[in-house]
Amino acid sequence: MGVDGGSADPKGRAELATEKNTYSSKKKKRRQKKPTSTPSAVQRLFETCKEVFAHGGRGFIPSADDVERLRSVLDTLKLTDVGVSPNLPFFHYVVMDGPPPVTYLHLYACSNFSIGIFCLPQAAVIPLHNHPGMTVVSKLLFGSMHIKSYDWVNDPEGSNEKIKSSNGAYLAKVNTDAIFKAPCETSVLYPTTGGNMHCFTAVTSCAVLDVLGPPYNDGEGRACSYYKEYVFSSFPGKAIGVSGESKEYAWLEERESKPDDLVVRGAEYRGPKIVGR
Repeated sequence: MGVDGGSADPKGRAELATEKNTYSSKKKKRRQKKPTSTPSAVQRLFETCKEVFAHGGRGFIPSADDVERLRSVLDTLKLTDVGVSPNLPFFHYVVMDGPPPVTYLHLYACSNFSIGIFCLPQAAVIPLHNHPGMTVVSKLLFGSMHIKSYDWVNDPEGSNEKIKSSNGAYLAKVNTDAIFKAPCETSVLYPTTGGNMHCFTAVTSCAVLDVLGPPYNDGEGRACSYYKEYVFSSFPGKAIGVSGESKEYAWLEERESKPDDLVVRGAEYRGPKIVGR
């Protein structure tokens, strides 16, 4: 028996129309859906720091895997990623009285870590200073910089006491004494190793990004101390038993205050912003 097209089931036609409308609506929504934006390199750095230093505090040392993860993020970071240009005025020191000033660009700080960029014109110096109970990850963004760093030397007789001279200076061993030129590997220092005390000298104008975990905090025993250097032979007979050549060592005496020849100025950071602070 044939079927009369004029008497087809109206319910079936309604269901078919509903299915078509639903499909069309979903297709339209897919077309209207905005693509997910890729986070900036600075944002990725911030998110990685949040994870790596989530349980931070004085003396906290991230795991080797976490340090490598943070290092890999910084290894790929470029000058353009942070919105800094070598043409900015604070990289070009105009001759005047006093030392070349260092400019600091603040990106972020909390109780667990901080992120900032030091901008040095040629010949500027950040004198020898320490990072008590801190892990510091540094990335040279552009230019050339001489870095000299030390770690304390403990008494070779087995105690954990530092070796002290007659004038109150303590013995330290050179960790690094070299010129670095960007691009180069990201460096890491730890509370007691890796060159916890270092000095930066700008061979050319340069910029270095520092991640400090945790950051300086006088109230929590993380005040920044500066040091005077004395050659190893200055106090003979005070370090019997240490291994290596004398040029590998120096005596460091803590200064009473920040050196007068260190001028650090703050400037507004105008690079990519960090969201979700």
